Amino acid sequence: MIQNGINKEFIKNDKSHNQKITKLTIMCMVYKKDGSFLVENRLKKDWPGLTFPGGHVEDNELIIDAVIREMKEETGLEVSNLEPKGYIEWNEFGDNVRHLAMLFKTMSYKGELKPSKEGEIFFIKEKDIEKYPLSNDFLEIYKKLK
Repeated sequence: MIQNGINKEFIKNDKSHNQKITKLTIMCMVYKKDGSFLVENRLKKDWPGLTFPGGHVEDNELIIDAVIREMKEETGLEVSNLEPKGYIEWNEFGDNVRHLAMLFKTMSYKGELKPSKEGEIFFIKEKDIEKYPLSNDFLEIYKKLK
């Protein structure tokens, strides 16, 4: 069947289009002039240790809107002037899912930090990173966000 110029039956049967499901997520580093930046010390078993606040992009949600929503939900902060800093992806979790995280940073925020059910949220300086357990690929993500 051809709809809007697209042969859907061909796409359905064409094995070159068989791809893993992609889960799109975001992470955001809020930083201050003094060099400190916001982290979350996650307690959840699926991603424990220091990480940057973030989460999943909902269906039909713009990526920037997801960053603003997730930062408000996880930290209590309203962020703006978001600067895209690239991405990181994972394919090796054994779940047949490609995980793609878009990375952002900003100095522009307002509000008060609130506790998170996922772990403690706090500002930290680079020299203090080694005092905490690190989540998977934290240092690689941090280098991209610096």
